[in-house]
Amino acid sequence: MAAPILVFGQNGQVARELAGLGAASGRAMRFAGRETLDLADHGAVQGLIAAIAPSAVINAAAYTAVDRAETEIDTAMALNRDAPAAMARACAARGLPFVHFSTDYVFAGDLDRPYVETDPTGPIGIYGASKLAGEQTVAGAGGAAATLRTSWVYSAHGTNFVKTMLRLAVGRDELGVVGDQRGRPTWARDCAEAALVAVDALAADPGLAGVYHLSGAGDATWAELAAATFEISAKRGGPSARVRAITTADYPTPAKRPANSRLDCGKIEAALPWRCRPWRDSLTACMTEMEF
Repeated sequence: MAAPILVFGQNGQVARELAGLGAASGRAMRFAGRETLDLADHGAVQGLIAAIAPSAVINAAAYTAVDRAETEIDTAMALNRDAPAAMARACAARGLPFVHFSTDYVFAGDLDRPYVETDPTGPIGIYGASKLAGEQTVAGAGGAAATLRTSWVYSAHGTNFVKTMLRLAVGRDELGVVGDQRGRPTWARDCAEAALVAVDALAADPGLAGVYHLSGAGDATWAELAAATFEISAKRGGPSARVRAITTADYPTPAKRPANSRLDCGKIEAALPWRCRPWRDSLTACMTEMEF
């Protein structure tokens, strides 16, 4: 029997999509969440990897509470910096492919074009800073490690923007949604599929290690994403509301958000057998799996 892929993370959006892909394809996977393991404990991580003897490791676990991170700094750093450091070092020591997820929030958002991997980083909040620190620890560990920066992730599971919009639309005619932040919505299943592609590519060629941008193709504002969500939902008899575009200043939050979160996916498409799917196509496919 083939050695399984070890996935850190159990209940998050990408981890759940990986579980579904594994079940559908018959590809063996083992999952370990922070509910049962201290992910920042190097010894515990090493022990689990030694016990399972996986063929590769994917880190789909993270601290993603952007606003709470401003006050829960230690927790954010433990999960987003220390945990991937422990995983990356253990994988490098054993020669295992390692795939880690990061975020568009490592950038300040002040460019007038999509970001490429070599653009200077400059996070404007603790969440982005913790994820950037994680990227740096992964790179510093060496080995066959790929960091996939992604953005605006949604799925049929868990808590995310698309599901929040559908929930808020119940019983309401209009919603004010931020219209001056622009990014590239990404289905968690696309993230999961790309992670498996990256695992196989790294196993064949460890020289492919590095940072890659991964997102849906095309961009939108949050208001435009909400409008597209309601358009699809209405066709299926689900909740819908009018969208009124508001400014970031109209909707203050504890953590600042980058105005431009667009990621250029040219590198991953050139290096790996992967093509970023138009975000509207992915959104439509995702919402066919939702129950209204």
